[in-house]
Amino acid sequence: MTGLARLFARLPLGWVHFLGGMLGWLAYGLDRRYARRLRENLQASGIDPDPDAFRHLLRRAIASHGQAFCEVFVIWFRPEAAVLKLVREVQGWEHVEAARAAGRGLILLTPHLGCFEIAGLYSGSRFPFTELYRPPKVAWLEAWMREGRARGHIDLATTDYAGVKKLLAALKRGEAIGALPDQVPSQGDGAWADFFGRPAYTMTLMSRLQRKTGAAIIFFYAQRLPKGRGYVVRYLPPLPPLSENPEQGARQINAALEDAIRACPEQYLWSYNRYKGTPP
Repeated sequence: MTGLARLFARLPLGWVHFLGGMLGWLAYGLDRRYARRLRENLQASGIDPDPDAFRHLLRRAIASHGQAFCEVFVIWFRPEAAVLKLVREVQGWEHVEAARAAGRGLILLTPHLGCFEIAGLYSGSRFPFTELYRPPKVAWLEAWMREGRARGHIDLATTDYAGVKKLLAALKRGEAIGALPDQVPSQGDGAWADFFGRPAYTMTLMSRLQRKTGAAIIFFYAQRLPKGRGYVVRYLPPLPPLSENPEQGARQINAALEDAIRACPEQYLWSYNRYKGTPP
């Protein structure tokens, strides 16, 4: 399997995205539960209420889901230098430099938007970067994940107590950490806050880490360019300090998420089950 993955990774990115688009439509046609969640989450967001515009956005989102899956092989199994050449442009790097110059650490948050794998890898190629991840249940998949992500200056931290201690230690050294802010946390590790008008259980870990260290929080993402031309990595201006109130801080995180997603909504992973659980 690893050999096949490495062979697939050698294909031109345009081919990978073309095949990924076909895979996205195949999955949409075969898996009704997946298709319903993708369609309903996108529609409920209200990003494009016009029926014709919504259908066009839905078609692009379906293809984008398959592209996001297939490009993971390119990011994980190509040599690091070859992957970084796919980053065609970087915007907002001055925000990162200013935050790091303050010396209080940096929290980089990238949602399930665009190619979040290359966004993290690019940041980790520039400075020490500890990345939070949730280990999959399948052992061989975790081995792939660790091989693909732990490159350059990247260190990985698991979503448990030991991992949180690792993140805090990195921030206290003035380094950067990263996480997926729209990943649903375990019970007791989050707060309910609106996300596109519906309550979503949202992690509060980043606000707690910010209060302990004074670190800046910056959202960033890698937007996929058409026809396999590569990616643009965008770093947004730092967020204002998050509220000490867990629900309010979670709402600030989700509001920043919404702003980033509206920039290229077809590239968000709408099939992700962000609305797990039942709000009190």
